[in-house]
Amino acid sequence: MNNNATSKHFEWAIIGAGPAGIASIGQLIENGVKAEDILWVDPSFKVGDLAQYWSNVSSNTIVKVFSDFLNKCTAFNYAKRPTEFALDELSPLETCKLSYTIEPLQYVTKELQQIVHSVTTSVAKLELANHFWNLHTADNQILKAKSVIMATGATPCAGFLKQPIEEIDMYNALDSNKLKLKVNANDTVAVFGSSHSAIILLRELLDLGVKQVINFYREPLKFAVPLESWTLFDNTGLKGTTAVWAREHINGQLPERLTRVVSDQANIEQIIPTCTKVIYATGFKPRLIEVVGCPDYKYNPHNGIIAPGLFGVGIAFPESTTDIYGNNELSVGLWKFITYLDRVVPLWLKYST
Repeated sequence: MNNNATSKHFEWAIIGAGPAGIASIGQLIENGVKAEDILWVDPSFKVGDLAQYWSNVSSNTIVKVFSDFLNKCTAFNYAKRPTEFALDELSPLETCKLSYTIEPLQYVTKELQQIVHSVTTSVAKLELANHFWNLHTADNQILKAKSVIMATGATPCAGFLKQPIEEIDMYNALDSNKLKLKVNANDTVAVFGSSHSAIILLRELLDLGVKQVINFYREPLKFAVPLESWTLFDNTGLKGTTAVWAREHINGQLPERLTRVVSDQANIEQIIPTCTKVIYATGFKPRLIEVVGCPDYKYNPHNGIIAPGLFGVGIAFPESTTDIYGNNELSVGLWKFITYLDRVVPLWLKYST
């Protein structure tokens, strides 16, 4: 549905059409919000950064969890899909590349676009006036909604080295086809980080035959441990084939062309001059939208509230969780987004402007 949205005052607006934006619409409708009262804004409606940048990344999530996400909300209409997707044919307990999720999520996107008001543009800033949020768009529209959910995604953290060295950004690094064009057999590549993405890169660089890989890390590896009803280090621990490789080649026999060193200033100053390229696999920073009158706004990491009628979800605004052993983690993933929304949307419905 794509009627003239500038003339209508919506109850809800969702900014972003990645997995968190998709989940937000599904859970709003599950909680009784009428689809015609929902505005959805995105520059392309093509599954966000997941499809644009990360489709070739090996996921640390099993197929069943992706399937559970797709079947979670009635509005997704996934049970009535006209054809089976490649994801549906995979073993449910195995991990897979994120590319398998793109077609199903694109199908759900199109299903939702049939019932909500979708506007293909980006939002430059938000401004509260007369109990409604004004969404100022890049193409000079002003859209109005009583409540807004920002599902705006995040970008890889920038480099921090003072030494001049060529950087391979994560958009290129985590796409194997692009990475092989960025390195050669004479390269010594520094990789900062010890997360799932960092370990994938160590393995990929070695397979590509670079001269040497130097991994700068701050703490020992963590491995996810499935327990009876929850998973220890679910968000920070290694899983799947990446965990198997790390146990064998890092905690076991270190490959000849891989060196791991603590990421302290002394090691950085000594070793970085020997490197030809660097990759920072050190996390993400939120992609934020200007909120007039709130230059340094923050979100509550336990319920997503930013201000009355303004909420955040997804990798830009992840839930903070603490397990029974006191480990604090930021919860990121499709299933985690949608189950988090299952809990907080009823609260959001009551916390209006």
